[in-house]
Amino acid sequence: MADTPRTYDLIVYGATGYTGRLVAEYLVQEYGGKADAPSWAMAGRSLEKLKEVRDLIGAPADTPLVKADANDPVSLDAMTKAARVIVTTVGPYQLYGNELVASCVANGTGYVDLCGEPAWMRQMIDQHDAAAKASGAHITFSCGFDSIPFDLGVQQLQAECVRRFGAPAPRIKGRVRAMNGKFSGGTAYSLRATMEAAAKDRSIIAILASPFGLTPGFEGPEQPRGDQPEYDEALGSWAAPFIMATINTKNVHRSNALLGHAWGSDFVYDEMLLTGPGDQGEAAAKFVASTPMIGTPNDPKPGEGPTKEERDNGNYDVMFVAEYPDGRTARLSIKGDKDPGYGSTSKMLAEAGIALLSTDKPGGVWTPGALLGDALVKRLQDHAGLTFTVEG
Repeated sequence: MADTPRTYDLIVYGATGYTGRLVAEYLVQEYGGKADAPSWAMAGRSLEKLKEVRDLIGAPADTPLVKADANDPVSLDAMTKAARVIVTTVGPYQLYGNELVASCVANGTGYVDLCGEPAWMRQMIDQHDAAAKASGAHITFSCGFDSIPFDLGVQQLQAECVRRFGAPAPRIKGRVRAMNGKFSGGTAYSLRATMEAAAKDRSIIAILASPFGLTPGFEGPEQPRGDQPEYDEALGSWAAPFIMATINTKNVHRSNALLGHAWGSDFVYDEMLLTGPGDQGEAAAKFVASTPMIGTPNDPKPGEGPTKEERDNGNYDVMFVAEYPDGRTARLSIKGDKDPGYGSTSKMLAEAGIALLSTDKPGGVWTPGALLGDALVKRLQDHAGLTFTVEG
């Protein structure tokens, strides 16, 4: 990160939107009045709306407000020069993120987002990685439920494997045991934007289809497809396709590449949703596989999302299983105390931004796991309601 003096540690860009408001609210509730709290500001297109949100979330009346618009590069440049890190929820990023990333790279400013749009992420890697390394900017995508729990889950389990067995596991399974929460209109909008982009540019399909779509210059071994129901003998449960696997697996493989293939150039990883044993588990797996979870006419509109009660009553539980050819195994779980897409995601995004303030790694386009690692795990456990547990 550039050493140029900045007015704020963090700026939450998109604070008037559904998720941006949750991020700002979390900063107020978790860090308000603390001596070691980061200095921060709220940014968006309308100062009047920012004032309304500031009052709604109980932020101090003197919380700084910054006017910035994705369609106004001058305002974006002023914002990125004022902050050490931009925390952005303004998506779809393929429609509203290009100028912001370019500005952060040019000004050596840290950047964290909630992006689950792999084709756009690959474009940003190709366009900006070298320049970010030169400027010291840390561009860090996918700092929410996609893909922090999965990225960090693999990293933490591999560390346990090295401690226990002396070598990383060549194969890890990510298995979602529980996930209670709803998608928002913003998530649905991002999916539609990606599909529309792919229809116009067929080269995007190859990036979407490949588990190594975010590792330019490297293509690893064939990976499990995970697109059909299957029975996992080792776990005694049926498993169904998991909607977030497409982005998470790409980020995990990019983390491995950024870490110098610390888990091996032949590393195999996949994700699925566990539905239970027996006929009931099989029926549930087949239902999940045949029923669209998102991308339907009933999708919520942008700006909509779960209620506070739904966020508070949500949760998730993800298990990671390491397997060796000789039969040795290890397991680790990550649990979150809010709904995955919003209640927990808003906390993870904020903590990723705060963790980024202290990194000493060089600039570039990163994953949260490869860049922030153990420091982010500690922050998430201390502040954001996540638990990391070695289960066996």
